[in-house]
This record gives sequence, structure tokens and C-alpha cells, in this order.
Amino acid sequence: MRCWQTFQGQRGLEGLPDSARKTLQNLYDYLDTHRDHIDYAQFKALGLPIGSGLVESACKWLIQQRFKGVGMRWSEDGFNHLLHLRLAWVNGRFDDLFAFAASPSF
Repeated sequence: MRCWQTFQGQRGLEGLPDSARKTLQNLYDYLDTHRDHIDYAQFKALGLPIGSGLVESACKWLIQQRFKGVGMRWSEDGFNHLLHLRLAWVNGRFDDLFAFAASPSF
């Protein structure tokens, strides 16, 4: 919270151009609005991960290893379709995508 107090004081510095003052005010307003979402000390105390390492690792495992193989080229549409299939497979919901085909009422 000390850095928050320092930031509050920076907005009132003399000699700042109006554009810089407006940018600082916009940033302050944004951070103040989302203050509950950036309470990293509380998240850390709860044992929650606060870095991007888990997400980056998941992206590498889920996407890069499967879709960036040697000689592989994908259109954006093709990639999006295959990504949905890959996500369904990893999440154990692949069969749900095709359940309607086996349904006698369809």
C-alpha cells in the first residue's frame, strides 16, 4: 500500500504537463476501480499463484506443442476449430461434442 500512497502523491507534482497529469489521473482511477483485483499481498497470503508462469506453461503445453510442429501451417479458422477440439479433449469433454449424433431424437 505504500506504493499506492506514493502514486497518489505523484499526481500532484508541480511542473507536470497537463497530458501527463491526465494520464496519471486515468491510471489512478483505473487502479482504484480495480483495487480488489490487484491485492497481491492478500492473494499470496491465500496461497494463490500471482505470476503468469502457470498460464504460460499451459499455453506451451496446450497450444505450441500441438500446433507448432515442423511443417504445420494453419489458417486462423482452421486453428480455431482445432483449438476447440483440443480443449474439449484435454478437458475430457470431447465425446460431448458429438453426443447429438448418437441421440435417437435428433
